Amino acid sequence: MALNLSVDEVLTTTRSVRKRLDFDKPVPREVIMECLELALQAPTGSNAQGWQWVFVEDPAKKKALADIYRSNATPYLDLPKPQRGDIRDQQLDAVQSSAKYLNENFEKAPVLMIPCLEGRADGAPAGMSASFWGSLLPAVWSFMLALRSRGLGSAWTTLHLIGDGEKEAAEVLGIPFDQYSQGGLFPIAYTKGTEFKRAQRLPAEQLTHWDSW
Repeated sequence: MALNLSVDEVLTTTRSVRKRLDFDKPVPREVIMECLELALQAPTGSNAQGWQWVFVEDPAKKKALADIYRSNATPYLDLPKPQRGDIRDQQLDAVQSSAKYLNENFEKAPVLMIPCLEGRADGAPAGMSASFWGSLLPAVWSFMLALRSRGLGSAWTTLHLIGDGEKEAAEVLGIPFDQYSQGGLFPIAYTKGTEFKRAQRLPAEQLTHWDSW
């Protein structure tokens, strides 16, 4: 059942949820399909709709994907994070702790999702790469917004794509690696509570340019 949230609330409170994912509550397939139907209304270049969506419930396959993710995430999360001298520094410890929690518990999510797009942009110039991913990522974000509006959450992760990880994940799931690119790995679960706050962000004025940089 959808939450009674305004559009602005959904847009400003859809978080990357990690520690508040409810690993014990099942996620019905019909809820996922409702969210996907909404997501498929997102724009896609030349109306190609070259996307495919892989949802994983099988425990062994979830564990295999989690292990691929961990092989890249564990060393990355142990690296020192850069200090930026602004509000972002205040959030580093919380983000790091949250990311490590998900890394340790990834396969416990009731469902994992890998969105795929037909073709590969490996080594493509910036314009082609932007066009390519622009045909998938808006739909992925729409999917996350739809989850939020129904009391579920997810986290956008890409670390499993590093090195041979994408190919290994393709082998686990039977994804045609030469024909489809993976856009990330997303845990899906109901959230523990549905109240989420706005994130602390840099003021828009610091990030805005009019007519020139």
